[in-house]
Amino acid sequence: METKLYGNGIVEIIDNNVIIKEADDVLSLFCIDGCSTIIVKKENIINDFFNLSTRIAGETLQKFSIYNMRMAIIGNFEQVKSKSLNDFIYESNKIKRIIFVETVEEALKVFNN
Repeated sequence: METKLYGNGIVEIIDNNVIIKEADDVLSLFCIDGCSTIIVKKENIINDFFNLSTRIAGETLQKFSIYNMRMAIIGNFEQVKSKSLNDFIYESNKIKRIIFVETVEEALKVFNN
């Protein structure tokens, strides 16, 4: 898996494959040397993550909280029709443990402030 280090412990995953299929998959990302913040594309995450009834998103958020890590998910979320997912995205973006933004630049801005 290719990565790009931005400094301040921020690492972007450069990959076109699904790398997060279940919540435990993020544990391997925590092992990236010097990493405290992970940036991934929406396409790197299994679609079930965005169906909150599967609990993958909640379990993933819990792991990020336990290990004091952060994650940015890059993608377009404006077309989300699920009220519960929209609420999850809104609350996550307020807490800033896992954020949902459109660009890497937006993620860097949030995490570097």
